[in-house]
Amino acid sequence: MTGFVFFVSSGPGDPELLTLKAARLLAEADVVLFDDLASGPILAHAGPGAELVAVGKRAGKPSPKQDHVSRLLVDHAATGARVVRLKSGDSGLFGRLEEEILALRAAGIGYEIVPGVPSACAAAAAAGIPLTRRLTARRVQFVTGADVTGTLPEGLNWAALADPQATTVVFMGRRSFPALAARLLAEGLAPDTPALLAESVGHPEQRLTRSTLQALATTLADAPASAGPALILYGPLAEG
Repeated sequence: MTGFVFFVSSGPGDPELLTLKAARLLAEADVVLFDDLASGPILAHAGPGAELVAVGKRAGKPSPKQDHVSRLLVDHAATGARVVRLKSGDSGLFGRLEEEILALRAAGIGYEIVPGVPSACAAAAAAGIPLTRRLTARRVQFVTGADVTGTLPEGLNWAALADPQATTVVFMGRRSFPALAARLLAEGLAPDTPALLAESVGHPEQRLTRSTLQALATTLADAPASAGPALILYGPLAEG
């Protein structure tokens, strides 16, 4: 008997931003494998008999290896369970989704992806700004600020990232942003380009800091390490 896996996107953390389908699937699940950022009050939607398994990975902290998480998905589904893999934001954005899908395909286990509110969209909404603007920001780009080692990835498209007419959202980039900003300035992006640091979006401790590219890089270079999730937006829209 083989079960089924639903990759459920939980949105940025506010349970009221769950889709109706996400809430229903959580209530019907036999097992919920959840990320750290998809925990808290969102798990209250799980049924009383559901097994809750924490599999979240956080930078700088002991975390389950990805192959272990994929193995858990396969093992639980192989028992015939209805499994929800609960991921933060939208599961298709920097969520290691493909690796888990490949493990399920190899095991012959069916799955469905349920989209959710991307944290980038939630951050812009919280700040009261759009992600696009007529004439000055016709393009939006998402980029990760950290590779598997936690440092700035190699091979980035610097011309695109330094485009003054694009809104850029940097995921997992708090620690590497000073290095990213230095390269952007060298590529010609103006130091006073508006920037927004959005921390713990969708959570009670949410914090939004409006700044500029250069000023934010200086602030983060001197700031102590923080455990909370953060996004950085820069470009013509981050001024609000």
